[in-house]
Amino acid sequence: MDPIASTETRRQAALGKLDPRTQAVLGQFFTPVKAATLMASMLRVDDLSGSVRVLDPGAGAGSLSAALVDRLHTERPDVAVHVVAVETDPFITPYLRATLEECQTAYGISYDLVEGDYLLDEGAELDGPFDFVIANPPYGKLASDSPTRLATATRAVDTPNVYVAFWARAVASLKKDGQGAFIVPRSWANGPYYRSFRRWLLSTASLDVLHEFESRTRVFADTKVKQENVIVAFTLRPQFPNVILSKSVAHDEEPIARSVPFSTIVQAEDDDKIVHFADGVSAPSAARFTLPGLGIGVSTGKVVDFRNRQYLTDNLDTPGVTPMIYQSNIRSGGIEWPQVKARKPQGFIAVEDAATRQLLPQGPYVVVKRQTAKEDRRRIIAALWDGPSKVAFDNKTNYLHESNKPLERNLARGLMLWLNSTVLDQYFRAFSGHTQVNAGDLRRLPFPSREDLILLAKTAPDGLPNQEALDSVVAKLFSEMPDSTA
Repeated sequence: MDPIASTETRRQAALGKLDPRTQAVLGQFFTPVKAATLMASMLRVDDLSGSVRVLDPGAGAGSLSAALVDRLHTERPDVAVHVVAVETDPFITPYLRATLEECQTAYGISYDLVEGDYLLDEGAELDGPFDFVIANPPYGKLASDSPTRLATATRAVDTPNVYVAFWARAVASLKKDGQGAFIVPRSWANGPYYRSFRRWLLSTASLDVLHEFESRTRVFADTKVKQENVIVAFTLRPQFPNVILSKSVAHDEEPIARSVPFSTIVQAEDDDKIVHFADGVSAPSAARFTLPGLGIGVSTGKVVDFRNRQYLTDNLDTPGVTPMIYQSNIRSGGIEWPQVKARKPQGFIAVEDAATRQLLPQGPYVVVKRQTAKEDRRRIIAALWDGPSKVAFDNKTNYLHESNKPLERNLARGLMLWLNSTVLDQYFRAFSGHTQVNAGDLRRLPFPSREDLILLAKTAPDGLPNQEALDSVVAKLFSEMPDSTA
């Protein structure tokens, strides 16, 4: 009897019988055995003695419990193990119970199977203290007044998403020097949405391992999840000086890992406590400005198409029509308008006051896609708009402007080129796990001075050069250029 193999068989059987609607609501994306084994390997087991308590909230078919119990049995057979596994779906609990019973028979563990809502149940068995917590929590937004969010705020910290609520309660239930391993979306690591959680987590626990997967599709391939997931291992103790950065293409390959100073992962002066999944990634020294520092604004497009259907048209000869620009219009550094074989109306009828208020004055703007496809080679995709009239931008775009007015053309082109450079894309990837690029993200990015951006526009070939040519110009200007503000 091999509990690991049996659990994987149960996991696949359970997935095959789930109602897709229930699966989406409950966030049932069960952990493959190899990913579970990878997570269990990130926890330290050398200093254990006597007995340990393991928490697996949102346990599913029990893959994570089985992986950790197997490792403890192999490396520390002298330690008694008690597992507390929590599952809310009564359809899944028989699979989970079968896994726990098999682990009990094979490894001699004891267990409690708690059927209920991990975030709302008040059972003492869920509050610890635990030696280990290992979890693949569900995710979904939490309304500010939801009972789940309010309960989590009372126990630990206010959290805007289910997965960080699981994480916060689990951390709060660990004993001193207790450890955890979570596989979660990378979105927690940056942006204002999770700022409070990051501050709380980093003041409460030490980040030990940050593991990222280069593939967004292979880890949970049989559940069709394309979320960018990461594994975070942590300890309830003050931050250790170093962090292990680990990476693999997927969950079934040997990771490449290295130890780096924590100060390169979370910068001491950063009040937002953004967590970087790379060290040593920096912009050229000449890129020492932010957009607010340059006097350049970033806004989200004003037109929400489903609320403005009465103003949208395919007939570009309609009186009062102006260009309607979507992120799909962005092509090779420019805007294709009207778009050939467009899927959305290319015209916006601006006659009524409610419509004209959504227009921007004629002139150059830099337009940035807010959402990039998971398969896109780049995260930041920017284009220059300099059309013949006023313009309407869809709210799936961000645009750069100067006090809600157009930019000077060479400045606009320099901004577009910089945003499309590899050096900036690498910098963005170091702190962002989103395929969505928010206005707040753009405000944080480093930029050269206005003068240097204009020089970039005048130096680079016309249009958007191919990536190699653009990166060559950027490197020549900003890697060799003396600091222009000196």
